[in-house]
Amino acid sequence: MKQLFALMLAGIVGGLITLGGYSLLAPQTTAPAIQESVFARAVNNINVPPSTTNVPFDFKVAAAKSMPAVVHISAKIAQPASNRQDPFRFFFGDAYGGGQPQGGTGSGVFYTRDGYIVTNNHVVANADEVEVTLYDNRTYTARVIGTEEKSDLAVIKIEGNNFPILDFSNSDEAEVGEWVLAVGNPFDLTSTVTAGIVSAKGRSINLLGGGKAIESFIQTDAAVNPGNSGGALVDAKGRLLGINTAIATRSGVFSGYSFAIPVNLVRRIADDIIEYGSFQRAYLGVEISELDGDYAEQLGLPITQGVVIEKLVEGGSAKMSGLLPKDVIVGVNNREVKSVPELQEMIGQAKAGDIIEIAVNRDGEELYLPVRLKAE
Repeated sequence: MKQLFALMLAGIVGGLITLGGYSLLAPQTTAPAIQESVFARAVNNINVPPSTTNVPFDFKVAAAKSMPAVVHISAKIAQPASNRQDPFRFFFGDAYGGGQPQGGTGSGVFYTRDGYIVTNNHVVANADEVEVTLYDNRTYTARVIGTEEKSDLAVIKIEGNNFPILDFSNSDEAEVGEWVLAVGNPFDLTSTVTAGIVSAKGRSINLLGGGKAIESFIQTDAAVNPGNSGGALVDAKGRLLGINTAIATRSGVFSGYSFAIPVNLVRRIADDIIEYGSFQRAYLGVEISELDGDYAEQLGLPITQGVVIEKLVEGGSAKMSGLLPKDVIVGVNNREVKSVPELQEMIGQAKAGDIIEIAVNRDGEELYLPVRLKAE
């Protein structure tokens, strides 16, 4: 009996040992969950360096710099001109009908500390009275120093000193996609700031009648409306980039795009108006058209962008410098030229007597010619 009990006990112990060994060697059904948990933690612990960006977190500094330098302008005209009906409307503001005096409002930007203010020509054109209200609500009577209709710019003056001014940006270096602010007085809502980006450069909208007009606008999607005209377009650092001038609209209010005169051109014209009373403009002496794919094929050229010289003016700068009809202007002073507005802006920034280097494509060969610009 004792021997039977010993055999049974040995069998039980052996079974337990066998079962324990099997459980140690068998696959673990919870292993995938453990592996997955460890993998998830590893991903969460990866150190990713923060992305770098030049965009400010907000525009508080830029707005604080620019608002005091932008003024509200109220102009009164005894004999109103007929209103223009145009999908691309100016921002002159609401006009009073009939034979009553016409009133309009707009904006302006201090150009110098001694009271010179830049605005749009259409804000003050033919005005009999011009009143300027500052950011701090001081009010001044202004006089018109001079205007330039073909670029829609004007300079007015108030008496005083130590007025706030903005640093100037370089509009030639502005890039599509960069942040901008529009500062002005839309609908008489003083000191209004809106933000957007540069949507395009060198844009012409045939707003100023063509011909000798200089249209090479900075296009933005910053919201602007009647009353913003003549106000500041500033970059993200609060530097003056342009003067807001027009909106693309069929309703008379902002519909998505606005247009500003580049500050480099503004400075060139404003400096002349302050010194001479008018813009002392230089001319190349050509009739031009824009090159496209079809025209390039017709001319047998390997390029599809540039400005074609169609005709030379007798005694003009271009003819005296050796330029020829059907030359395609592709650059000025090492800056690429792709369109008529770009060329007009570059020539507009130069002075009579300046020598500029013009790159042309002539029958497929690129040439560089020095041109001394003349006044008209």
